[in-house]
Amino acid sequence: MLPAVDWAQPWLAPYRDHGEAVAQATSGTSVASALQAIKLPSAPDFVHQDNMPAGQAYEAHIFQTRTVPTRDNLHDFFNGLVWLAFPQTKRRLNELQAAEIASTGIGATRGPLRDALTLFDENGAVLDAPPALWDALVARDWHALFVTRRALWSEARLLVFGHALLEKLVAPRKAATAHVLLPDAGRPTSLDDTALAQRLGPEWLAQKPFVPLPVLGVPGWCAGNMSAEYYDDPKVFRPRP
Repeated sequence: MLPAVDWAQPWLAPYRDHGEAVAQATSGTSVASALQAIKLPSAPDFVHQDNMPAGQAYEAHIFQTRTVPTRDNLHDFFNGLVWLAFPQTKRRLNELQAAEIASTGIGATRGPLRDALTLFDENGAVLDAPPALWDALVARDWHALFVTRRALWSEARLLVFGHALLEKLVAPRKAATAHVLLPDAGRPTSLDDTALAQRLGPEWLAQKPFVPLPVLGVPGWCAGNMSAEYYDDPKVFRPRP
């Protein structure tokens, strides 16, 4: 049985329908079986972690077998939900990981591309927002982003993609920070699965095109941030180096 999840939280909106069904099913079966029962043809099969041979790289195994080894915990539960909601994007990340593993093997370090792929997969987010918000975010001008330009958030959408971050947000802490994917030159930001998958080019990702965003600063994502003083916390809302 998984810990309780508050499905009313705004960052869970893309995952709510499947998430509630899978969470309820895990009271009588494994996370893998619960995910498998509702998956669409576009998603891979979910199997128990015991199905993965010892010593095989996780990403390479997914690519070769089109199955996702899954443990009975929140981390793998949210990984499965992201697979269900964004199968093309997850498959693109997996393809790039597997290609790098085939090319360079598994070493002491992942290298810049695999490092960026893992960062986005675990802790990434995608933002569709007006240019003024992007300017403030890149500059880490938190007062402009969340106070003086606060009204612009009504025109913005933030997708929490990383399954490790979703797991952390089950018990939200003010310091929870996403790595937001920067806009790619010539490609408009979109939260659509197909468009997002097409944005993930290896050369671009290897540059680690991310900017940090403390997600509980987003208007409507935390009751406390209605006060401007909420953002006067340099341990969370750090200035740009």
